[in-house]
Amino acid sequence: MDLRVIIEQMEAGEQDRVLAVLQSFNKEMSQCFTFSREEAQEREHLGELVLSFLSRELQPSCLLACLETVRILTRDKHCMDPFISRSAMLTLARYAGIAIAHPAAPARDLLEESEVGVVKKDGKEAAEDSSVVLKESLPPSENTDHEVIVEALKSICNILLHNETGQAVAADLHLINGVAERLKQSNHPTWNHEVCFFDLRLTFLLTALRVDVRAQLAHELHGIKLLGNQLEATLDLCWPDPLVTARAGFEGVPPQELPPLSRQQTECSMEILKILFNITFDTNRRKVDEEEAAEYRHLSALLRHCMTSQADGEERTDEFHSHTVNLLGNLPIPCLDALLLPKVEHGSIEYMGVNMDAVNMLLEFMEKRLDRGHKLKETLLPALNLLTESSRIHRETRKFLRSKVLPPLRDVKNRPEVGNALRNKLVRLMTHIDTDVKDCAAEFLFVLCKDSVSRFIKYTGYGNAAGLLAARGLLRGGRDSGIYSEDEDSETEEYREAKPHINLITGVVEDEQPNPLEGMTEEQKEYEAMKLVNMFDRLSRTNLIQPMQLDSDGKMREMTTEDLNKMVTNPLFQSEEPADPDSEDET
Repeated sequence: MDLRVIIEQMEAGEQDRVLAVLQSFNKEMSQCFTFSREEAQEREHLGELVLSFLSRELQPSCLLACLETVRILTRDKHCMDPFISRSAMLTLARYAGIAIAHPAAPARDLLEESEVGVVKKDGKEAAEDSSVVLKESLPPSENTDHEVIVEALKSICNILLHNETGQAVAADLHLINGVAERLKQSNHPTWNHEVCFFDLRLTFLLTALRVDVRAQLAHELHGIKLLGNQLEATLDLCWPDPLVTARAGFEGVPPQELPPLSRQQTECSMEILKILFNITFDTNRRKVDEEEAAEYRHLSALLRHCMTSQADGEERTDEFHSHTVNLLGNLPIPCLDALLLPKVEHGSIEYMGVNMDAVNMLLEFMEKRLDRGHKLKETLLPALNLLTESSRIHRETRKFLRSKVLPPLRDVKNRPEVGNALRNKLVRLMTHIDTDVKDCAAEFLFVLCKDSVSRFIKYTGYGNAAGLLAARGLLRGGRDSGIYSEDEDSETEEYREAKPHINLITGVVEDEQPNPLEGMTEEQKEYEAMKLVNMFDRLSRTNLIQPMQLDSDGKMREMTTEDLNKMVTNPLFQSEEPADPDSEDET
């Protein structure tokens, strides 16, 4: 439809004609998400006219048509100017029911633009700082037209997504306060699913794009408690025991027997998880007090239920669990003990008397992402980091994961990186091209080995382990500074028999190779050794290689010519590992 015709009808101002042309435009453009630059000026002018129309008393159908037009126009990130002013944003916020303003003030007088943020009320001007807002909010009952609310919310979301000025204005108008107020009552029958969902989507965008709003929601508006309650209500949970959740009406039913969550429950829950991720982003980098720790334990219990729940379909379940794992990685590790609190019941996975359902789900989720092999840094590392840190601090978790990932070693014929066991897959990652991926995989296995160098080499081979050991200064052997329980000897018979013949570099028993020095005299051996030293020297002088040597602190340093000349008589590696290093069991 020709925009000039629409503009002419808008300028004429007759509601029935405006309704007809806007409905036609909206129908034609309903699936349009890309716009030509030729009509950009006309679209901006249309946006200005529609916004001015919204300040009038309109028929419900005309009001809805105007807001639908705004939603479509705000998809164009190049034509945002009409929508990012304070008055435009406030108009949309009022129709969305989230404006913080005096209820007695008419729409057109609530906020007039000026450089000092002057607010007019009943014809009187009151100069205020732009960060100050009126304290009374519009009663939600004044606007319960869900279609109008949803269209306004969608338009604001589009503006936030495309324009930084719009983000700043939204923060300045304290829209987060209005949204938070409605979230407190979003489970009231007054509000339908769409209103709740787009309230959450708007909150997510505000907290993702504005650090100040993130902090405001987390602290001033008690966002963790607010959103935790929202998640609890969305999933219809009850609390049979402290920090133990169950779905209402299904108490005592094992997680695997629960019906899947509905599409609406999953959609809202994922938005809540994303918002919580935003406002807890720095939590594990700082100390938390007792009150905060209690909140995070409560949240961990909710996330345990998320992790053991299924959504409507495998793809949606995977996405739901992904958001859950991302959020768990933000929480203080000591607070994750709530994952282990539920009693062991029929159908539960038990280890050392502890319910390991949630930990096992995390492990399965991690292996599934590992098998997929796509964007490992983004998809695998959150779960792998979470398992690593949980293993470091929770003894039962570490022992359970070790039993799954590093069971007693029996296969000494195949290299550690060869095979389809989870250990083999993780060892392969230790030589991955992405440094973060290989470091994280090595760290996980090293923690499961309780920072024991010899045990780490036993399960991965010295060649695969060298990167982490060099970074830690542990190439000479020994143990890192982690605090773990003592071990007892439980080597398998197969490993004990093969141990003297295992090549520590590859980690397997290899066929005996002929000794290249056999039959040589001592003088010939010395001659070959010096020839090798001279070749190394020439290559290093031309910077083709840089020979390295273990220093006394266990770290690598560059070798000098003098060091090369001493190679024949000085050993490069002497293990300082204490006796009985390969024991397996823990007490």
